[in-house]
Amino acid sequence: MDPIADMLTIIRNGCRGQKQEVTVPYSRLKTEILRVILEEGYINNFTLDAKKKKITIMLKYAKNGESVIRNLERVSKCSRRLYVSKTDIRPVLGGLGTAILTTPLGVLSDREARRKGVGGEIIAHVY
Repeated sequence: MDPIADMLTIIRNGCRGQKQEVTVPYSRLKTEILRVILEEGYINNFTLDAKKKKITIMLKYAKNGESVIRNLERVSKCSRRLYVSKTDIRPVLGGLGTAILTTPLGVLSDREARRKGVGGEIIAHVY
């Protein structure tokens, strides 16, 4: 029912199963969410396969073999959307995590949204 939540679950399960890469169906919003996750350093890379309409995500692990992503949770759901203004964006885990937002300027991390002074819908928390 919720393709964004499905993608987050696939990534979360791939990290728990120590997979090197996982594949999710393509959408433009998923690509933008993955771009933010990549910029924040939670994954190694992702590639698009236009013919098969798939996104392959290369997961990132620490030197001890533990996943960089400890948790990945959907905040705004289909049944309940969560919007915040630019002054109400709170740091995740005291700044150790990242909130992903959809804003009028595109999909941004919480740090970028505060810096640019925009609010929006909180999609997910990553830490």
